[in-house]
Amino acid sequence: MKNKIVKDLMIPISEYETISIESNLYEAALALDKVQKDYEQGIYSHKILLISDEKGEIVGKISQLDVLRAMEPKGKQIHDSKTLSRFGVSAKYLQPMLSQCGFWDKPLIDICKGAGRLKVKILVCAPAEGESVSEDASLSEAVHQLALEHHQSLLVTRGKKIVGILRQTDMFKEVVQTLAVCEL
Repeated sequence: MKNKIVKDLMIPISEYETISIESNLYEAALALDKVQKDYEQGIYSHKILLISDEKGEIVGKISQLDVLRAMEPKGKQIHDSKTLSRFGVSAKYLQPMLSQCGFWDKPLIDICKGAGRLKVKILVCAPAEGESVSEDASLSEAVHQLALEHHQSLLVTRGKKIVGILRQTDMFKEVVQTLAVCEL
């Protein structure tokens, strides 16, 4: 049995819808809504958008969760409680801090009015450590990154260029197939 690498499972960027880094959050939300509807109808097999820069190079990705996070800019100040739980910080511990920030003190319509004009480029940052993987990396390394960092997908790179996406669902299918051939 051939030892597969990330390149063998990745989805090439050409199969993804893209949005310009100059788009606003409203345009990104509409595009993600269309992608979701196409996904539900079986037309499209992905639920994220790739973000392209002025040169057409892929610089990141945006998901429904990213749009929701942009709606609450104060949320950037308090890190993901799942990540912090690895260090003994619980959601119960964070709750008083969340309450003091007043996350929910405005009606949704007011939050949407402000957030809809935000540019996608403010949401894009260099992929965090563990958010990208080389196309030549082993599948074991990819499993490690997906599981440890709680990512739904990883940006696949060739050098510094993003060339594809490795989805958690594809990695899981590969694990199930591999388990099936093991003599357990």
